[in-house]
Amino acid sequence: MTHHILKSISFIFHPIIMPMIGVLFYFSKTRRFIPDEIIYAKLVSISILTILLPILLYFLLKTLNKAESIYLKNVKERIIPLCLNCIIVLLIINRVLPISEIIELYYFFLGILISTITCLVLAIFQFKASIHMMGLAGVTMFFFALSLYFSININGTLALLAVITGAVATSRLHLKAHTYPELLVGLFIGFMPQLLLINYWL
Repeated sequence: MTHHILKSISFIFHPIIMPMIGVLFYFSKTRRFIPDEIIYAKLVSISILTILLPILLYFLLKTLNKAESIYLKNVKERIIPLCLNCIIVLLIINRVLPISEIIELYYFFLGILISTITCLVLAIFQFKASIHMMGLAGVTMFFFALSLYFSININGTLALLAVITGAVATSRLHLKAHTYPELLVGLFIGFMPQLLLINYWL
């Protein structure tokens, strides 16, 4: 029973959904006036690029025997998906969320790009940083920065994210998907780019 619960936690909070969670949170809290049709267009574009397209690419890689599971357990399996994700994020920050439109989301995705490139470099050197931790840490830091930027109290949300992060870390350890160092490195490379980049928009 516990095994199935912990496995479900890893699936529910898969890193593929983290960028979309960040975007949804931003649009729900922003004090800028953004027309509804613009918000809808951005949400549709980002959901296609960050969720639907990666899923389709995963099935393509699986068909080509380049990936065994959606969790990318093998270090070598990570290289192609991470490269493809870098291209997708570059497309987002150049076409969907350029710096001239929504600066906060531009830097959020720039932080995701830096984290992904770092994770890719580590994978090339045979180190399997936790992408789950990377995604959660990046979103948590972005939420915290937005709370300062818009002067809003989201202590409950941040506490919930801390609990979720702990649950996901426990899940990854239980499933023997990662070691403690891999989880800590994932947290670091997800957190630091978002922290450093807030100097450009906060």
